[in-house]
Amino acid sequence: MTSICVFCGASPGHDPKHMALAKSVGKALAKAKHRLVYGGGGLGLMGAVARSANTSGGKVLGIMPEFLAEVEKTLTDVEHIMVPDMHARKIMMYDESDGFIVLPGGIGTLEETIEILSWMRLNLHEKPLVFLDDTGYWDPIIRGLHHTIEKGFAPESFAKDIHSASTAQEALIFIANKIASPNVREPLDIHKKV
Repeated sequence: MTSICVFCGASPGHDPKHMALAKSVGKALAKAKHRLVYGGGGLGLMGAVARSANTSGGKVLGIMPEFLAEVEKTLTDVEHIMVPDMHARKIMMYDESDGFIVLPGGIGTLEETIEILSWMRLNLHEKPLVFLDDTGYWDPIIRGLHHTIEKGFAPESFAKDIHSASTAQEALIFIANKIASPNVREPLDIHKKV
């Protein structure tokens, strides 16, 4: 079983399309028999994707820092692992996952996403990551990532790690294809001019 981690907001945001997209991701994961790994909360997009996966018959693993359990309203009807802090949460989400989907979210979602991309850039893993939205929500961030390449702070090869999709199905197809055929990476050379 492939495990897909979904990073997303613990808030619903202002655009109802984001909640609808989160629900479609949960349903698509269950239908494809993928396990959802997520941050464990029951609110916002986080709760929507987990409830949708669970009610559609999918496997769900929530990873929740103990101090956030009450704040983010841990769902009681899905499996959870409680961890001591945010760092442990991120490491376990990474360890338990084969790929990553990034739904709309805030600074926490961005922080998780950038760390996965950073580890990829350092050749520490080949787990695919895809930004998913159908409203253009992530467009400024994706432009910003390409900006780091254009300004010489990341190599041209980093562009191969920046991907987006507009439907759950498109994101899952992308992840499956990347798992089947990962990027061939150059050895890391921190002294090489980018």
